Amino acid sequence: MKTKEQIINELIPRKFTKLGIAWTILLIVVIIAGLIAYVDQLIKGQVVTNMRDYALWGIYISNFVFFVATSFVGTVVVSILRLTHKEWRTPLVRIAEVISLACIIMAGITIMIDMARPDRLLNLFIHARLQSPITWDVIIIPTYIMLSFLLLYFPLIPDLAILKKYYKDGKPKLSKWYGALSLNWTGSKAQKLIQTKSIKTIAYLIIPVGFILQTVDAWLFSTTYRVGWSSTNMGAYFISGAFVAGVGALITVVYVIRKAYKLEDYITELHFDKMGRLLVLACLIYLYFNINEYLIPAFLADKEEEAHLRLLFFGKYAPLFWFVIIGGLIIPIIVLLFKKGRKPLPMFIIAVLVVLGSWWKRYLIVTPTLLHPFLPIQGVPESWHHYFPSLHEWLITGATLAMALLIITLLFRYLPIIPIQRTTDENELLKSDKNTRL
Repeated sequence: MKTKEQIINELIPRKFTKLGIAWTILLIVVIIAGLIAYVDQLIKGQVVTNMRDYALWGIYISNFVFFVATSFVGTVVVSILRLTHKEWRTPLVRIAEVISLACIIMAGITIMIDMARPDRLLNLFIHARLQSPITWDVIIIPTYIMLSFLLLYFPLIPDLAILKKYYKDGKPKLSKWYGALSLNWTGSKAQKLIQTKSIKTIAYLIIPVGFILQTVDAWLFSTTYRVGWSSTNMGAYFISGAFVAGVGALITVVYVIRKAYKLEDYITELHFDKMGRLLVLACLIYLYFNINEYLIPAFLADKEEEAHLRLLFFGKYAPLFWFVIIGGLIIPIIVLLFKKGRKPLPMFIIAVLVVLGSWWKRYLIVTPTLLHPFLPIQGVPESWHHYFPSLHEWLITGATLAMALLIITLLFRYLPIIPIQRTTDENELLKSDKNTRL
């Protein structure tokens, strides 16, 4: 058994290593390249993209849907596991909370990037129409951002008080920052009671908000009367897909952090086994909804729907479509059903496949459908019938992904990755139980 002091020393935020500094610089370079491309897009207009009257959403909305889906990890892993009192969750919850917050922030920013006139953002609030799903999105995203922040911050308060004491002599300025953020936490019974009630309330609130967010996202598509989107399956389809994307992202980040910070004593193979079981459940559910989304319409499709499905099954999008289904769902299910497949390294490889599949899945949801417009435009250039992102779009999209990773990287530079107070409390409880048995 480790002492309290040993646990604190091991879980205190650490300075970046040379590899960490190189990683941060790489992310900043990618972000700068994206900012340059975005400024050029603002100056020249959307003509620098390959979006036209057919593919009027393109990669930006694909990326937005991916960020919204990945942020669902805060609902699935954090809130549900908190409320069900699953003790094994302790080393994972903060990582999930940070991923959720970073992704939902970037979802909001990506929407603004997609706007040709971001200076008119205020119009979304001034001239909002309640019958429009876009208005619901404008309301629900800031709400989810705030709840995600509170779900990260409230459990963090005791650890901030520990960091205040730890840095009091060596780094007094940093200690003052931690002290201000810890809100004079002393660990009294009254404070613990308020904290527990607050966390439980937020956890209860974020579950329906998370489900509403995914559903509204689906309704943005299904209310447009387009081939491939006009399905009553879309809400459940998006929620199950978000479950897959969120858990896949969590496993990927947990593996990297475990290696980089040498946290093998705290994030064990048991945690990977549990996450593997969660991921295989998510993939099975999502595969079921994919069958509903594609196989059933294939038997009953009208002419337009048939053309859309042929494009996905056998046309130019077929390699990508089958990679998403086979590589992003079927292979993970097969591998994760076996215990050896739920070891850390195989889990990491599978999780990367799942995340890649999840991102490209959003691209396939958006792009092929837009190339089958509800009202075909007469006499348009042939290039409008095809879409592949321009260099500007790739640079800007890469920058948003890099920003999400930078937020995660910087937060873990200054915040404990694993809850210190809760870990020490659990350690003391184990000691007490062991002494009682002896």
